[in-house]
Formats: sequence, structure tokens, C-alpha cells
Amino acid sequence: MTQIAPQEAALFSTGPGAPRLAWLARPARAENAVPGLVWLGGFRSDMRGTKAEFLDSLAEAQGRACLRFDYSGHGESEGDFAEATIGLWAEQALAIFRALTKGPQIVIGSSMGGWIALLLARALAQAGEADRLAGMVLIAPAVDFTEALIWPQLPEAVRRTIESKGVWMRPANAYGEGYPLTRALFEDGRANSLLGGEIRTWCPVSILQGMADPDVPWRHAMRLVESLASDPATITLVKDGDHRLSRPQDLQALQRAIEYLDGAAAAKP
Repeated sequence: MTQIAPQEAALFSTGPGAPRLAWLARPARAENAVPGLVWLGGFRSDMRGTKAEFLDSLAEAQGRACLRFDYSGHGESEGDFAEATIGLWAEQALAIFRALTKGPQIVIGSSMGGWIALLLARALAQAGEADRLAGMVLIAPAVDFTEALIWPQLPEAVRRTIESKGVWMRPANAYGEGYPLTRALFEDGRANSLLGGEIRTWCPVSILQGMADPDVPWRHAMRLVESLASDPATITLVKDGDHRLSRPQDLQALQRAIEYLDGAAAAKP
């Protein structure tokens, strides 16, 4: 079987001196009117993972546009991971969304990407561009994860280290190499927290959540649904699903969620 070489990423600059962001895009067929797809990956993930590649293949088959990129300090992008924050990654998502997409888009946010997607929706609405979002699929959305999911689990000694020294190196484990957790990451996460009040997306939202997820408990996703009081929101709980939700049946559920949002966009007056 002939192996196809992976597509080479292009680089996008958000401004002078800023790290350049690696991105991959598939243009829509000229006659296709369905919304494009935009992938927002998770914390320390990249744009060439299983779900991102699946979305690109789906877009190719359906003739729709697809954009994916790596945040600074992630994957093929430039930048130091330890110097970045949730707010910075959200600003990068907004800049690349505006520059490299046209018309309505369905944003797919995985884990931290779910939080970034909601911050993106808020920024677009504040700029009068809420109509750029045709829908949103959130996969195990880790909204406010720095404060709600990570900070409470850290030992008191580690919290003191982060507060006094500004950084703590999380040791390597079975899931991957070690990485820094910085005081700036937690402080910025608190400044960009969304839970505790109403969250608006100004578009339909479909959430996919594994009930066997050790990183983002399914009740955390339910709390998000309760916060989306003014926008249409559905949640699919996968009883044996883990955090990744990358099995064939999970990818099929992702496709169904996108097609559901396609229908909602087509029915919109």
C-alpha cells in the first residue's frame, strides 16, 4: 500500500514578534454551501490527532472547508509552552479564525478546546460577528479546567511552589512527558473562567462526553449544559467512553453531531 506523505503545515503570524502558528486548511468545493469545520484541540495536543484527521477526511468527502492549527507551544507551532495561557491561546484562535475562514463555521472543541471555543464565541459576539458560528461540537469540554479540575487535585505543597516560584514541573507519567504548570496559567484561567454564570454561544451546541472519562467528569459537562440556558444544547453521554473519544463509534457520533448542526443551520431563517 502506498503511503501518502502528511501535508506540510503553513505558518500564521498574529503580529510582530509573536510565535507563528502552524495550520492546515482544506478549501471547500465551490458549489458547497454547508458550514466549514474548525478544529480546536486540547491541552498539549496537536492538529494531527485522530479526531482532527477524521474531521479533515470528513470535510474532503463532503466537499466542505476544514481548518486546524496548533496553539503556540503545541505541535508544530512556535513558542514556549510555559509562557502561554488560556487567554493567549483564545486570542490566537480568534485571530486565525478571522483570517483563515469565510462564512459560517462549525467549531469543534476538544477538552481545553471546548473552553477556547466558548471564549471564541464570546469574542465574536462582542464584535458583532456571532453569525460566523453555525454551531459548536464540544468533546469532553474542559471549561475552567485549571481552577475547577487541576488546582483542587494538587497537593498543598505543590500549590505553594506554584504561588511562590511561579512554576512547578509536573512529572512524566504513563500518558506522556512532564510539563510545567505556571502561576500565570492559573491566574489567567481564573480571569477567563466561565462557569458560575450564564454562558452564551449564540448558536446550537452539541456536547459529547464519556462517562468513564478520568480527566473531565461527566458531571462537569452537565454543569456546562445548565449554564447554556439561552442557546439550544444537547449532550450525548457515552457510558464506556474515555477522555479521548477517538474510537470508531465515537467518531461516528462526532459525525452525527456535525450533521445535526448542518440541519439546524439549514433550517435557520
